[in-house]
Amino acid sequence: MALSTADREAFLAEAHIGALAVQDEEGRGPLAVPVWYDYSPGGEVSFLTDRDSRKARLVTKAGRFTMLVERTHPTYRYVSVEGPVSSANPTTVEELTRIAARYLSEEAVESYVARSNFDVLVTFHMRPARWLSSDLGSF
Repeated sequence: MALSTADREAFLAEAHIGALAVQDEEGRGPLAVPVWYDYSPGGEVSFLTDRDSRKARLVTKAGRFTMLVERTHPTYRYVSVEGPVSSANPTTVEELTRIAARYLSEEAVESYVARSNFDVLVTFHMRPARWLSSDLGSF
């Protein structure tokens, strides 16, 4: 069963590992890789990566990406969003701290941010244009 707008936005806002998918080069399937991401209901999906990475190059070239998040225990649930890149910027301390805090303990965030190389990080933002979602219920 498809999720309501409020339910799908709340689920996407939880700290799941995202599966980023983006069109690859001619003759290859899409690149699909796990990423840490950030989202607040009504806002944009953001993720960061090394600006020289394959995913950064492909997202820049395609101008859009898809993010899938899922829960693999009952009740099985997923949300997928797709849309154009709204902006890309050098990653700020605030962005990295916010994203890292979703996935690391409070004690680990400061150390993680302190040893990150901000000279190579870029943050991509996307306002979801298309949504797919489902909750398969409990079994």
